[in-house]
Amino acid sequence: MSKFIIIGENIHTTRIVKRSGKKVHVFKDGLEAVKYFVDGEERYLKVPEHFTKTQPYQLGNLKHFMIAVWKGLNGNLSESQEGVDYITYEIKRQEKFGADYLDLNVDEVSHRLNEQKSSMKWLVETVQEISNKPLSIDSSNPEIIKVGLSSYKGFQGKVLLNSLALERPETLSLALDYDARVIVSAASESGMPNSSDERVKNIIKLVDMCLKKGIKIEDIFIDPLIFPVSVNANYVKHVFDAIEDIRKIFGDKINITGGISNVSFGLPKRKMINQIFVKLGIDKGLNSGIIDPTQLILKEINSIDMNTKQSQLVQNLLLGEDEYAMEYISAYRSGDL
Repeated sequence: MSKFIIIGENIHTTRIVKRSGKKVHVFKDGLEAVKYFVDGEERYLKVPEHFTKTQPYQLGNLKHFMIAVWKGLNGNLSESQEGVDYITYEIKRQEKFGADYLDLNVDEVSHRLNEQKSSMKWLVETVQEISNKPLSIDSSNPEIIKVGLSSYKGFQGKVLLNSLALERPETLSLALDYDARVIVSAASESGMPNSSDERVKNIIKLVDMCLKKGIKIEDIFIDPLIFPVSVNANYVKHVFDAIEDIRKIFGDKINITGGISNVSFGLPKRKMINQIFVKLGIDKGLNSGIIDPTQLILKEINSIDMNTKQSQLVQNLLLGEDEYAMEYISAYRSGDL
């Protein structure tokens, strides 16, 4: 199998930090800021007043990249630089820990399409001036994807389009127009797949479309859609079965990726679940992941002892032998994790 391709997921306006957590600083006047460090120096991304009236804030969360993008695009000179500095900090972290692509998503910055589009344009133009890594343009809306693709100059390498699905096949024309690599989603025209067979059926349709239009197989990334194992014990089995089938059908040149952190949603000790999912997934044929490389470090994953009690508990969870994660949660509560 080729090198594991890391699509760094963090430059994304859905990302949150807890207002009560250690990453948030409160000044004497009550102003809140996201705290971070550059070369040992403490820096701050201050929260604009209008963000304190948003629902995420009221629920105890700060959407820090949403704040950074908003400041960069809409703030005065000082505020704009504050947004750029924070994004630069995260880019450098992603690069340091091995990101091959930087995935950019601004969908939640606003419900207004024109604001989403202007945010994507600003973010792509900003990031490509800072980073030497190619970009992944990520959105559920083809219009936003087009803005991102058209704003990318291509100096860092071929852009990645995230994503193409049967529900929006018109996105394929964008991949062709901008010579993009493409993430192909296993979703159907009507919704999410319910089995490995559905995933494979949908993927075959889309891959055939891509190949017939001239996209090279090595430029295709399959996303079999990873769902939380806490919701259904068989979700991971569906994904692993689909990965194995995709490898048999399309061989080693095609790439298989996915949003890894989805698998552990709603459970404690998420990092451990994500790590072992990647380790098991690589054995099945996974060769890429949409991940936070500062948290999921491949050297650490490769060195995991799969025979410890903790590892066995996670494997049982992921392989469908622990319905509703009851055994795993009980072990967490008793301190065995």
